[in-house]
Amino acid sequence: MNEYFSLGIMTEIHAIAKNFLLSQTFFYWFVFCGIIMGGYLLSAFSVYHLLNLAIGKELKKSPLSLGEKNNITIKADIRLSILSGFFFSLGAACFMVCYQQGYTQAYIRWNVQDLGYCALSYILVLLLQDTYFYFLHRLSHRPFFFRWLHQGHHHSRPPTPWTCFAFEPSEAIFQTIFLLAVTFLIPLNIGVLISILLTMMIWAVGNHLGVKIVPSSSLSRKLGEWFIGSAHHLVHHQKYVMHYGLYFTFWDKLLGTQDQAYEYKRLSGSL
Repeated sequence: MNEYFSLGIMTEIHAIAKNFLLSQTFFYWFVFCGIIMGGYLLSAFSVYHLLNLAIGKELKKSPLSLGEKNNITIKADIRLSILSGFFFSLGAACFMVCYQQGYTQAYIRWNVQDLGYCALSYILVLLLQDTYFYFLHRLSHRPFFFRWLHQGHHHSRPPTPWTCFAFEPSEAIFQTIFLLAVTFLIPLNIGVLISILLTMMIWAVGNHLGVKIVPSSSLSRKLGEWFIGSAHHLVHHQKYVMHYGLYFTFWDKLLGTQDQAYEYKRLSGSL
């Protein structure tokens, strides 16, 4: 009798705990939907319209210009980005619940002695994310995978800031899995984690400007040798089989997917 009574209590407690976790996940998902989608809409809208205000008639004739964008294409980008936002938000919600249950390696406390590790972990995750993105991105351009994994991202030619999160649902899931997995494997300060997410958003918008905004100079040429910008990523949207990286150019250079015509223009200052 006591055994059945104890089993019943344990079953009831398990059901209550399960419902509590589900309600927590839904709450966090709802909150992060607002944060992520609000951030996307605000940043894409602001940058897109600032670019259109800044671009003169001469720049509009450039192959790096935004061009005349079809409203239908922009709306398609927004729909895909919002759909991606649902999956990104679900990943963030899962992280919060797992963090509260003590399953992740994320932590809040820090001191001055931790600054070196924080900087190192930030750089490490960016390098890992860039590597993951490069090979997933390159795989997604294979004919067998392109249609269901990456096609939607290439509807806009040239891209605009609205394109930055326009991923197919399957690709958004793969990106979410990586970011969530990192928090289980690498000890990360919450501040570092937030910095990584902000870097990802800023870089995503910046890579999809569809126009070169940095004047050619010795500094820009040095930075362009190692870091990806809007002009570098625009080549990918034009040629498809070049420039697969996210933050850095070294995988493209190492594996022969760096466009030589782009390199010549960059080095000569004619880009």
